[in-house]
Amino acid sequence: MSANVYTVQSLLIGTQYVSRTLRGEIVSAEPHPKAVWYKDCDSYLVEVKDSLSHNYKFRTVAVRMEN
Repeated sequence: MSANVYTVQSLLIGTQYVSRTLRGEIVSAEPHPKAVWYKDCDSYLVEVKDSLSHNYKFRTVAVRMEN
């Protein structure tokens, strides 16, 4: 039996990002270079294509891995 193997980056890319100041699609994701710390989470730097202005903006997201 084979299993699909996913990375956090591949799961984030293509996902909708919604906050109070930005709404759009995540087009790239990588582990945060400055190691932003969130309790029990990994942080990722994501690039979001704004759905209104079509500009690209960066945001930090926290990802918790549950067992």
